[in-house]
Amino acid sequence: MKPYELIGSAGCGSAIVEMALVLANVPHTLTDIPYLKPGPERDRLLQLNPLGQVPTLVMPDGEVMTESAAIILHLNDVAPQAGLAPPADKPERTRFLNLLIRLVGAIYPTFTYGDDPPQWTMAGAPADLLRERVHMRRAELWQELERQAGAPHMLGRRFSALDLYITVMTRWRPGHAWFESVCPALTAVAREAAQEPNVARVLRRHFPAPTE
Repeated sequence: MKPYELIGSAGCGSAIVEMALVLANVPHTLTDIPYLKPGPERDRLLQLNPLGQVPTLVMPDGEVMTESAAIILHLNDVAPQAGLAPPADKPERTRFLNLLIRLVGAIYPTFTYGDDPPQWTMAGAPADLLRERVHMRRAELWQELERQAGAPHMLGRRFSALDLYITVMTRWRPGHAWFESVCPALTAVAREAAQEPNVARVLRRHFPAPTE
């Protein structure tokens, strides 16, 4: 059987899916592209995923799957032993699904609108206001999630893909210092997950330490 192909970009949400593939021991190849840069790589991405986003997963039969939450749930079906999601008959399953969709449905879009505000409104003061409001809303969402964080994992004693999301997304804006100060429980969840050797290896690939 052909391996999965994960199309992604360094430092992006594709790191979450890459971690899941490794932890699930699912054969795969990696195709890293500058997904926003015009050219043949983006042209191919747009053919596979009209939204032009990463992660995009090409499955062994050629079917294409997008949206990280859908991919995570699929990989959990393929390799349930990896524990990416609690089993359907476990009480943590409901909380897992709720928090998973909140991460991808509420927090993720703040980067879409906050990273390049002039794309969504007029340049200048309107774009500055949109950026400020989006960043404020993101901070509120993270703080609400902080109040739901378990220990040592997001679901308490049970590891899940939520920990992978937290580990990657706390490396994005507003940055490590903010999370340590405002969201110490989420920071601890990320730190715990990062100790897993495979997760640590993917993190080093996507977020290399700055050179002196």
